[in-house]
This record gives sequence, structure tokens and C-alpha cells, in this order.
Amino acid sequence: MPPTDRPTDVLVYTRTTGYRHASIPAATEALRELGREHGFAVEATEDPAAFTDASLAGRGAVVFLSTSGEVLAPDGRAALRRWVEGGGGFVGVHSAACTEYGWPYYGGLLGARFAGHPDVQPATVLVEDRDHPATAHLPARWEWCDEWYDFRDNPRPGVRVLASVDESGYRGGAMGGDHPLVWCRESGAGRSFFTALGHAEEAYADPLFRRHLLGGLRWAARAAH
Repeated sequence: MPPTDRPTDVLVYTRTTGYRHASIPAATEALRELGREHGFAVEATEDPAAFTDASLAGRGAVVFLSTSGEVLAPDGRAALRRWVEGGGGFVGVHSAACTEYGWPYYGGLLGARFAGHPDVQPATVLVEDRDHPATAHLPARWEWCDEWYDFRDNPRPGVRVLASVDESGYRGGAMGGDHPLVWCRESGAGRSFFTALGHAEEAYADPLFRRHLLGGLRWAARAAH
């Protein structure tokens, strides 16, 4: 997929068959606002019928926004896989990691699967990679409050880790000294970006977090800037 100046025509998918985050409406609106500000269209849906070859063709990115549980039919899974491997950009936000446990390809696309989390609390995000549009604007140590996800397996070194969390600064972390939170990877001719951040509604009004999401979208869609 050739570079563009913006992630044109983004599909935001928010279907849940498990836990449903109260922040989904605010998160969806934040992405719509980013689209209006930066010149790309956003279509939000919870309909698994949206995942066909025809409906995905020409989109810049697909965002699984705090999805949970099994959210796609077999035909939709196949269409999403073909689209990504053909050059599409996938973005997973927060509980996208709690999605499609029964589909092995999805676990590989995302990079890791959710295992659990302690209570929401402040902690320090350690920005490891400043050469990426999702993290280039962030301080090296970013103080943030969120629901700090643990994963069944550490995605490193199979992904490019952009940021991790310092477990020594909060209670209940279960991954130890290396706890990635934000990463990206190539997938066929396509790209996948994941951020575990974004539990609370307030996050989506935060300018730094909104730039974080926008940078992930732009990277996944191979936008030029």
C-alpha cells in the first residue's frame, strides 16, 4: 500500500460479547474528531457484516476499539486476514487484546493476549522508541493512570516495542521487569499497531493520548507524516 498523507477511510469496530468498556462512546467520538481535524473519514460499526472484501477495500485502517470476546463470523475473519496481508493497517486499542481468543491468526496479528489486570491506578509509562509517530511526542517517562494489562506472553522480541510500564511504580503487575504496553509489527504486506492504554473515558480527551492514537493510525495506514 503506497504512503498517503492521512489514514483515509478508517473503520472503527466496537462490538463486544464480553466486558464492555464505558469509554467506548467517548473513544469513538475522539476518533471522529481526529478524522475531522486531520482529513480522514471514520465509520463506526458493531456489525460483523462490515467485514467483507468489498467493504474493506480501499480503507486506510481498521481499528478494534475496546472490543471483547468473539466478534467476527468465519467469513469476516477470512476477509480481515486477506485485507491485512494484502497491505491493510490494523489498530488494536485496549481490550482488543481480550478479543477473538479462538482465532490463532488474531493473536499473532495483535502480538499478545490479555491475561488480567490490577485496579486502575497511576504508573509510569517508559517510552522505549521515540522514532515512531505514536510515541515521538511523549516524554521518556510518562506519568499516566490506566488499567495496566498483563499478557499471557511477552510479545518481545516478535514485535517492535514502543513503550512499557514500570511495574515497580504500581501494585499488582505480574509480568516483571519487562512489561510491554505499546508495540507494532509488520503482518504480510500490512501493519499492526497495538496500545494497551485507553481504559477510561478521560483518556480520550487528553491531547497526548489523542496524538498517540493518531500516530498509531498513521503508521498502520502508511501515512507519510
